[in-house]
Amino acid sequence: MRIILLGYTGYLGGHIAEQLRALGGTRLFGAGRAPTADLRVDLATAGTGQLADALADFAPDAVVNCAGAVGGDPVTDAEVNARGPAVLCAALRKAAPSARLVHLGSAAEYGATEHGVRVTEDAPTRPLASYGATKLAGTVAVASSGLDAVVLRVGNPVGPGAAPLSLPGGTAMRLHQAGSDPGAVVRFGDLSAYRDFVDVRDLARAVVLATTADGPLPRVLNISGGRAVPIRDLVHTLAEAAGFRGRIDEAGSGSARSAGVAWQCSDITAAHDALGWEPRFGLEDSLAALWASLYARPATGPVAEQAP
Repeated sequence: MRIILLGYTGYLGGHIAEQLRALGGTRLFGAGRAPTADLRVDLATAGTGQLADALADFAPDAVVNCAGAVGGDPVTDAEVNARGPAVLCAALRKAAPSARLVHLGSAAEYGATEHGVRVTEDAPTRPLASYGATKLAGTVAVASSGLDAVVLRVGNPVGPGAAPLSLPGGTAMRLHQAGSDPGAVVRFGDLSAYRDFVDVRDLARAVVLATTADGPLPRVLNISGGRAVPIRDLVHTLAEAAGFRGRIDEAGSGSARSAGVAWQCSDITAAHDALGWEPRFGLEDSLAALWASLYARPATGPVAEQAP
């Protein structure tokens, strides 16, 4: 089985690549802008014909797209998250129409949802910012492409190697900077919102299952932890893992991208039914692995006050 992985050098892509490489009887090709890529391509600017020719040379049985812009400006979001998947689908229709396409979407596509409700894949999509809106445009492009394609609509990834721009990764970084100083203050915005976290290793396993599954799959599958957790709990659990002895202050500025979404939780029944998938790692396991992977040794330094 020949698999092309777009975004293989990123946080999610690295974990996905590791699990895909562990499959027997497969050959994995990394695609993206990195000099080490087997297929050098930038979905934000690539032309359909150019990309189709490149894909044809690799004759893929499956393509996994985890390339995406996170927290960028609206233009970058549109180029990467909306245009990119549309160009990829058009190129695949020309070069490898029978290949399975697995595309990573985002729970941000749902926008604000009713408190206490786990949203299913057929729930209304009402994103509140350019990130969610452009991810939704990418989902529509994939779901309506006519290809053998599935969108994995991912919750909030967490776990070993979490990116500093993410909430878990940014929190770990600032706790690391604070060290064990009892007088340290780490400032956040309001931490009362609920989020649905999924361990990056569980996400990677879902991608493997979707890539190798026999027969057609639903167009969209939620991939998350399946439970809503107060962000405050995540921050304090990480602080405990870090041995942080200072004070958590919620009087700082909050995340503009997450503003207006007080509750986020996905129903993952469909993923279980279609893939036999369910999360194996709890949030405490994920946060312990995050801390161990990034900040195993204590450190001191200035503490950033902005929200992650």
